[in-house]
Amino acid sequence: MNRTKREINYGMFILPALIFYVLFCVSPFATMFYYSVTDYSVMKQTNLSFVGLRNYVDIPENDLLLSGIKNSLVYALLMTIFQSVLGILLAVALDKKLKTKNILRSIYFLPAVFSPLIIGFLWNYLMSTSDFGLINQGLTSIGLSKINFLGDSDLALYSVIFTQLWQWTGWAMVIFLANLQSISKDYYEAAEIDGATGAQKFWRITLPLLQPSVNVVTVTAMIGGLKVFDIIMSLTNGGPGNATETIMTAFIKTTFSQGFYGYGAAFGVVFFVAVMLLTMILMQFLRKWGEKIA
Repeated sequence: MNRTKREINYGMFILPALIFYVLFCVSPFATMFYYSVTDYSVMKQTNLSFVGLRNYVDIPENDLLLSGIKNSLVYALLMTIFQSVLGILLAVALDKKLKTKNILRSIYFLPAVFSPLIIGFLWNYLMSTSDFGLINQGLTSIGLSKINFLGDSDLALYSVIFTQLWQWTGWAMVIFLANLQSISKDYYEAAEIDGATGAQKFWRITLPLLQPSVNVVTVTAMIGGLKVFDIIMSLTNGGPGNATETIMTAFIKTTFSQGFYGYGAAFGVVFFVAVMLLTMILMQFLRKWGEKIA
């Protein structure tokens, strides 16, 4: 009886979080799935008709959504790889006994404190081809031509990725630093006695023991990359053309700007399932990598 009472008491602690989860996660998704199989739109908001999978079938025919999917995958992949690699290199460099290491850590982490909207407006100013664009001013001052970072469809997406690497690499560095400082120095001392080089210590000790933080950074970077929205809106608004459209910007424009609510809901369901599957695949890959280096 006491055990049952104890479990009920524990359940009462979980209940508020469960109610919050159901109200703000499960219920909205169930509603979105319901609308995805109806003809709900700005023109028809009552007496909805069941249309089955028609909205899902129409998704591959929408160029805006296809561009958003392609760009989001490129963005997420590059952000995951470069944020992880640069974060590890910075963390290893600033884990050494440097007098300025605390100042340098603060400088690298500082951009992560600001809102992506602020970062977007800042880099829009810096990359502008107008007379006030500082980067192009510097290029022209040394005799080079201006570069249309955000107006060239071949450069725009990579320019956005650069700004986000500048903002979030410092955050990844802090995660890796926390993991590095938990690694016992005994491993490195034993490796030095065996005559291991710096590179060998990194590949045989540091990198394998960084696996927990690598998991955190890569998974969050992948999910964040697939959901990117605010930096795109503040820098390019999806342009030029559809060169920087992402899944979220295409979803917002299709659903709310164009008023195809049922169609947008179908895309939202597909997006949710895709992110879940990609995350599971990534975590499975990281788990196997962890088992291999263990």
